[in-house]
Amino acid sequence: MPSRTNRASASPLFVPRKSDRRTARAARDQFAVARGKARHAGRPESRPTAPGLDPDLRATYPPAGRPGDASARGGKLKLPSHRMTTAVAAGAYPFLAEGGLGAQGIYVGRDVHAEAAFTYDPFALYGRLDGFTNPNILLAGVIGMGKSALAKSLALRAVAFGYRIYVPCDPKGEWTIVAHELGGQTIALGPGLPGRLNPLDAPTRPAGVSEDNWRTEVRKRRLLLLGSLAKTVLRRELHPMEHTALDVALDQVVTHAETTGATPLLGQIAYVLGSPEQLDGALGELSGRLGQAAEDLAHALRRLVHGDLAGMFDAPSTVAFDPAAPMLSIDLSRLGGAGDDTALVLAMTCASAWMESALSDPAGGRRWVIYDEAWRVMRHVALLERMQSQWKLSRGLGIANMMIIHRLSDLLTAGDAGSRGRALAEGLLTDCSTRIIYRQEADQLAASAALLGLTGVETQAVSALTKGRGLWKVAGRSFITQHLLHPRELELFDTDVRMTA
Repeated sequence: MPSRTNRASASPLFVPRKSDRRTARAARDQFAVARGKARHAGRPESRPTAPGLDPDLRATYPPAGRPGDASARGGKLKLPSHRMTTAVAAGAYPFLAEGGLGAQGIYVGRDVHAEAAFTYDPFALYGRLDGFTNPNILLAGVIGMGKSALAKSLALRAVAFGYRIYVPCDPKGEWTIVAHELGGQTIALGPGLPGRLNPLDAPTRPAGVSEDNWRTEVRKRRLLLLGSLAKTVLRRELHPMEHTALDVALDQVVTHAETTGATPLLGQIAYVLGSPEQLDGALGELSGRLGQAAEDLAHALRRLVHGDLAGMFDAPSTVAFDPAAPMLSIDLSRLGGAGDDTALVLAMTCASAWMESALSDPAGGRRWVIYDEAWRVMRHVALLERMQSQWKLSRGLGIANMMIIHRLSDLLTAGDAGSRGRALAEGLLTDCSTRIIYRQEADQLAASAALLGLTGVETQAVSALTKGRGLWKVAGRSFITQHLLHPRELELFDTDVRMTA
């Protein structure tokens, strides 16, 4: 049966018919009092408060604390449980939910949020990590935050894993000491220096490639080099007749070099381009149009022979490429100091073509190619095209390309929106499965977040990064890593010697 509860009630008022008015009024008052008592009989009795004390200011619990198991004394804190999926947890806490990239690879430093060692090796991650489609790396950071030290540290430690390091452009000469410490080779190029590189040197023919096929491949590479040099100086695309003039001039020079047992030189190409009768005679053009069309090409290549780059690329090579050397760097610190990067880009293009002899060798092993201060070449489409070709062939060549810039907005300086240069620069970024971002200035955060697709948490983390600490985006996974240097590395990589001496 249902439980019974005591309830107070008031019966209807009954007043005798013959009662006078005073009696009836008293009965009605008594009924009103009884009905009020019945209405308030079920309410709890309120405690009297001290006079003059605001009830909101009274203590909720006594000074001894809340009584019972919910007092939180003794470590027994009871909170309501909350459940979520791992996908939601990873979105809410992108760094705390990471388990790392494994122990196989080059030691970099400490994973800040996981409080564990952080290792990285693009060759070890390829094929093992989902979304890791290429070994190329982008490294960006403002001056003084340690990005150069990270690049040099990765290169130095990679040698211990059997990798070789190539630096085709060292505009500040900072890699020379690293190459010497590793037992590598440095080639310094510049006005008055004895170093000579002939970019038309034929690479060593790989095993398994026929003589005819290799001859065709070498000719194609030489034509690409000549076209890149001409486009860099002229700052425009070549016309069809100019391409024809380059073909004819190259074939004439190569034929003459083979008969004499010599190597073709850029000066010989420039001489043929400046001789209309030779071009027209080789092609059978009687109207003289080909020689007239090659005038701009002749003046463009003349800069490498008689201009500010004279004596560097217009003579046989004075150094030989040693494929067994652990490291090779091209020191171009004597060039590009007057604000014009054209000479630096031309030298870098020639040096890159000269180094392709080692990159194209399938037996050369795994190699790192590091483009330091890459922001200086972003405005030159011809060099971007050569870099894109190397980026695309990185897996087949067994190389990991690293591009070092200051700001992500440097990629936007390659050209206007929709231009060829902008498309090439953004393509290089797309072909980098690893993006390492050191601290960016406040006015660069929006552009960095847009280009890299950073979340709000990652953007906030980039703005607060300290020296040596960077955001690593590896195939869509995020890490905050503190780079740790050995004392000997600190001594080798110190770029502030002149500031602190």
